[in-house]
Amino acid sequence: MTDTTVTNSSTTGVPTGEEMLAAATGQTAAPTHGVSLTDTAATKVRSLYEQEGRDDLRLRVAVQPGGCSGLIYQLYFDERLLDGDTTVDFDGVEVVVDKMSVPYLDGASIDFEDTIQKQGFTIDNPNAGGSCACGDSFH
Repeated sequence: MTDTTVTNSSTTGVPTGEEMLAAATGQTAAPTHGVSLTDTAATKVRSLYEQEGRDDLRLRVAVQPGGCSGLIYQLYFDERLLDGDTTVDFDGVEVVVDKMSVPYLDGASIDFEDTIQKQGFTIDNPNAGGSCACGDSFH
């Protein structure tokens, strides 16, 4: 798995490699987020990109109001990169999170399950205090 550890210098006091490179080149570092993508999920996303015949897509994950418990996940392909979006690349799969969703998704992990009982993407979110019985929403 590609190392995607992101450390913020404001918490450690030591600049990260990305921050040092940005300072040396005069560029600002792209904003990042704390969502991770497993190797299995990244492989599935790349497979779906190939099926779509597109190489310009990103995997967007967001949190929006709705569902029985108050918040629902949105997970979809998007070619856009909007103001305030944060991104992390996982071996060719760019995961995008909008600025409003970042605090709700910090530390979340996206995986892909393919078993006889279930097939699909899952989100393990340590910030979810609870969910509804159907599991489609959280608070």
